[in-house]
Order: sequence, then structure tokens, then C-alpha cells
Amino acid sequence: METLRLDRDGPVGWLRLARPDKLNSFTIEMWRELGELGQELREDPELRALVVIGEGRAFSSGIDTSVFTTGQTDSALRDQASPRHEDPVAAAVLRTQDSYTWLEEAPFATIAAVRGYALGAGLQLALACDIRVFAEGTTVGLLELKYGIIPDLGGTQRLPRLVGPGKAKELILTGAKIDAAEAHRIGIAERVVADADLEREAGDLAALIAAQPPLAVRGAKRAVDASSSTTVRDGLVVEAESQAVCLKSDDMKEAITAFVEQRPPRYAAR
Repeated sequence: METLRLDRDGPVGWLRLARPDKLNSFTIEMWRELGELGQELREDPELRALVVIGEGRAFSSGIDTSVFTTGQTDSALRDQASPRHEDPVAAAVLRTQDSYTWLEEAPFATIAAVRGYALGAGLQLALACDIRVFAEGTTVGLLELKYGIIPDLGGTQRLPRLVGPGKAKELILTGAKIDAAEAHRIGIAERVVADADLEREAGDLAALIAAQPPLAVRGAKRAVDASSSTTVRDGLVVEAESQAVCLKSDDMKEAITAFVEQRPPRYAAR
């Protein structure tokens, strides 16, 4: 990979945006690599949690404006195969969205560790993760309207689920930038930590989640995500289906055995 770096620490992965000299701004190639990596990681049975972080002083400053000036968008449209939409532009956007959506759909927990800037496409990447940890001093915002476009990588869908439709419209339609404290207050960030502690705090959180029974983590993610798009009754069905998997699993037996024997459990995701 040219624009990303993947490190492993046992069951915890660290996905690093690796264009620090450009504040990890997104290019077509970066989205392509992110989507391809996502396909691989989703099938990794040993991965239990993934931290997404930017190298250098920023998570991501958004889209690299060279995408607009070098014809990369036209090339992306020509490369679009088996379009999912009759409009080739919409089809290309849908494909790029997939580069983020796998973080939400992955069977393991995904954690965005954000410092410096998370603007536009950068903030939308963080929004696709399950949990967001911000460093003090971070600035975030969806600035797409200044370029005559809208947030199209999940921002219009995920932000209102966190902050409500009114606040989401205010932030998007004004192109507002907010700091970490405000992001935490309105529900974008789950934690705000000292900048020097960001990696440690995110790593500790990932390790804690990675130690949980993976089938239960997967089921809980699926059930919680369903709560924002279904009725309570339909969500209860998702909850019951996920619980049925857990109740029939070897992992539940191992959890109980380990508790009785007073030892750490050894889960096998089955």
C-alpha cells in the first residue's frame, strides 16, 4: 500500500493513514486502497479490534484538492465497472462510500483515534467507526459546501444519528468547525484525552474490547446499529437473533468455565 499502513498487535490492528506531509488528505488511490484493505480485514478471523489513526499531526484534512484539478475524478468514473446506479457519477460515489462502510459493518470493533484535524472526508471516516477518541485541540467539521458539494461518504447519514437532524443540518449547511470539547458535548466523540495519551488510550480501549467474546461483540454491534434504522420491535428481533448465536456458542461455555476457574477466557469465535 502506498497511502496506508497496517500494523498488528495480537488481536488489535492499527490502520494508519500514511500521507502525513499532506495531512493525510484523501486521493482516489487512498480510497481504493482503503476499500481493498477492508475486504481483507473483514475476513480476518484473528482481528478483534481496529484502531484507525493518522500519521503525523492530523487525522485527515479531507479531500486532496488535486482530485479536482488533475482529472482524477474523470478517471474514476471511467474505471467504474458493474455500476450500481444508472448515473455513472452516483455509481462512483457509491463505490467510494464502500471504502468507509466496511468499518461500520466489520464483525470487530473499529475505533477512530483523532488528533489535529478531521475535516470533510476525514471526519466522515471517523464517523464510520464504532467509537471515536479525540485528542484535546482537535478541530473537526464537514466543509464540503465550500466546494459546491455535499458530504457524500456517509456524513449526511451518520452524523444525524449521533447529534440529531437539526444539529447535523446546522453543522453541514454552515460548514462549521468545532473543537474536541464541543464534539464530545454533542455526541460526535465518545472520549476526549490529552494529545500525548491518544495512542495509549485508544490502544487500551481496543485491547479491552478485543478481550471480549467476539461473537457477542459482533452481535451487539449489529443490534445497536439496527436501533437507528428499525422499529423497537424489529430491533428486538435482531437482538434475539444475535443472542441465539451467543447462547449456542462455545464462547459462552468458555466464558462461564473461565469465570468458575478464575482464569482469563480463551475465545475461539465459534
